[in-house]
Amino acid sequence: MPCSRRGTTEGLMAEFISDTVFKRDVFSETRAGHFADRPDTRVARRIVTASPLWSRPLAWFLAKREIRALRAVAGIKGTPDIIEVDADGLFRSWTDGTPLHLARPQTGDWYKDARRLLRDMRRRGITHNDLAKPQNWLMLSDGKAAVIDFQLASCHRRRGRMFRVMAYEDLRHCIKQKRAFAPNLMTPMEKRILARKSLPSRIWMATGKKIYNLITRGIFSWSDGEGTGDRIDREGPAIIKALDADPAIISAALALYPLPRKGVGIYAFIETREEALDLSKLNDAVSTRDKDAQIDLAQPVTSLPRRPDGEVRDDVLRLIAMNQITELDDLIAREPDLAPTVRPIIDGRLNWTDRRISRFEK
Repeated sequence: MPCSRRGTTEGLMAEFISDTVFKRDVFSETRAGHFADRPDTRVARRIVTASPLWSRPLAWFLAKREIRALRAVAGIKGTPDIIEVDADGLFRSWTDGTPLHLARPQTGDWYKDARRLLRDMRRRGITHNDLAKPQNWLMLSDGKAAVIDFQLASCHRRRGRMFRVMAYEDLRHCIKQKRAFAPNLMTPMEKRILARKSLPSRIWMATGKKIYNLITRGIFSWSDGEGTGDRIDREGPAIIKALDADPAIISAALALYPLPRKGVGIYAFIETREEALDLSKLNDAVSTRDKDAQIDLAQPVTSLPRRPDGEVRDDVLRLIAMNQITELDDLIAREPDLAPTVRPIIDGRLNWTDRRISRFEK
């Protein structure tokens, strides 16, 4: 899928060929692909001008922060390299790794390297400021750590109090990932750090975060994470209760997926012996419990993917809901036992919206 051409001082260069859309929100579209003259080199593309006109000034503000930060971290192992900036956005090197919520590192090596990465960034006066999201952390093929998505990163000329506070919060969020995926590795010092939020962080959570949520989730209808549970938190309990009450339904799990220009939708994976589902009927039952709750897509499945302890693999379902086929292929290659359960769900998926979404796809 041709998307754009690279421009340099020497004129037009090779065409960028997009093959996957990974994220879409009101500030940009993030794609993966390659340049026509280098088909074996994968590249990430953030298209800022794919955002709606009303959000574009802020979209460019965020993109410029990312560009500045990527230039500042150049050469640090585990950070992307910026390749080029054009009128539509930016190109950066592709980081071939597994998102942390899928990798779930269980040994101390990854967490040790993540601390090294933060130290290297800190030495250059860079704070990431968005490391609470496990999606922004990757595990590379050699087991080392990497970070992506520098839209909120800060470049500090002086290492004053604000820099120290932001660097501390980056570290604290790194430790939070360790607590989430390898709590047995937590040290007493790390537990004390988690218990001690910085004063600006406490003020932000009590005041600014609420305003931020009102604007992004209310006015923009946008969620600041890929797969965060905002709608599921609000509407999920009523949906699950309605589905549990249906005798034809064995079990159900919910995931979010992006809606073009309209925030996120709720995707229900429903374990049932029925071959088809009546979405209107399901939503009628949901509305009796919460008139504001709604299922946007409902897919019948023979069985849900689960871990050995019976926990539903919501990480897998999230990727299917978001139509992220490349990650699913990589996941199944790493965990082939999932294939018999997951392949039929992938083949029957209902979200195809990432196939043609903007003027950059022909």
